[in-house]
Amino acid sequence: MSEIRTILRNHMKEKLARNEVVASMTVRFARSIEIAQIAKSAGFDTLYVDLEHNTLSIDTCCQICISAQQIGITPLVRVPANTPDYICRVLDGGAMGVITPHIRSAAEARAMVELVKFPPLGQRSAGGALSQYGYRSFPMAETNAAMNDATSLIVMMETVAALDNVEDIIAVEGVDMLLIGSNDLCAEMGIVGQYDHPRLKDAFARCIAAAAKVGKHVGVGGLASRDDLMTQFVQMGARYVSTGTDLAFLIAACGQKAKFVKDIAI
Repeated sequence: MSEIRTILRNHMKEKLARNEVVASMTVRFARSIEIAQIAKSAGFDTLYVDLEHNTLSIDTCCQICISAQQIGITPLVRVPANTPDYICRVLDGGAMGVITPHIRSAAEARAMVELVKFPPLGQRSAGGALSQYGYRSFPMAETNAAMNDATSLIVMMETVAALDNVEDIIAVEGVDMLLIGSNDLCAEMGIVGQYDHPRLKDAFARCIAAAAKVGKHVGVGGLASRDDLMTQFVQMGARYVSTGTDLAFLIAACGQKAKFVKDIAI
């Protein structure tokens, strides 16, 4: 293995290549780099900073990503818009992959590959030495190939149109994973909050089958409150699980302690 490939280890991708299940935490509340160490201590494989649903700045997001890199937690970012001003900046700033929302077609997926992957696979612009490989200098062709392999493009499956086109979307070269956004997908299908509805299970089954045909993976999203369904979909073949947000974990732990004190018999 070349030196740059050794430096650019993506622990999440390595686990997926071994068909192991990846545990992910969503960062929506924390504003400092300590959250990466907390994720590591808790046993997570990866975290993703959710810029789509909070007010975190790109600078803060990238500081968290760089911190995660250094301790073997794969940092991902869900961008608020599928545009270069978000995607290219968070990748240059330290992310090891992006989660792109609202992808509906193979053409839209290919447009994401253009932004996320370097030539010849995509058209990502060279931004100089990056934190992912310690700001060191390597031949550009070697760097581009290694970065393409180490950088994950995860597309959200959260619309009926995406589901209808799932086989074409996951087959796009450069797309690494489908992440099913259960909340938005259920809303689109007219079954808001009905996570036990057979249409959601069918959606997971279709996505898992499509991904398996091309040697790729499916992630479970939006089901943090349903351990039973997360278990079911992993047993069906999903290999990435978005377990919940840092904010939800904090609220749950605080609520348990407050209740404990209130329930103490006097």
